[in-house]
Amino acid sequence: MNPQLNPLAIDADEALTRLPDLTVIDVRTPGEYAAGHLPEALNLPLDRLEAALPALRRLPGELLVVCASGARSENACRVLAGHGIRTLTLAGGTQGWAGRGHELHRPASGTRAAWAMERQVRFTAGTIVLAGLALGLLHPAWQLLSAGVAGGLVFSAVTDTCGMAALLAKLPHNRPRPADLEATLAALAQRGRPTVT
Repeated sequence: MNPQLNPLAIDADEALTRLPDLTVIDVRTPGEYAAGHLPEALNLPLDRLEAALPALRRLPGELLVVCASGARSENACRVLAGHGIRTLTLAGGTQGWAGRGHELHRPASGTRAAWAMERQVRFTAGTIVLAGLALGLLHPAWQLLSAGVAGGLVFSAVTDTCGMAALLAKLPHNRPRPADLEATLAALAQRGRPTVT
């Protein structure tokens, strides 16, 4: 079995017991991360993953990749496996973690939490479809807008990717703290240093 195609997943209870020995990377947007993340998780958005490859290669121990539901973390694990970095993914993501009653950490103050990316996609797609249908009453050509979104959703399901999520992740409300990458890279570099005994 190719590890790039099927990343090794662990459930929330196993992750909790192994948490002290894992480096946890949360690949959601900074806004989603601010809404609640695993203890000690570092925020490294999926679209910035490649910038952290050198630091990730130097990490001792195992790397646990987390997102909201597990889909983005599986994609991140495949990317990292392609660069020779072994990873685990959290089955069910932070939703599964919270569903098992485990604590999610949130920033003390100053950071506004964003909706989960899946919720943002549903809202945006639904709004565009409704707009296309309403405008279709004025001119039938506007119904193509709704058809385009429907086709995009089918493509998204078949390929297990989401172009709309990738676009929404770049919006300012999903990136309230642009300097997070530098802080994450510094934290990864610190963890990657050998300990002197």
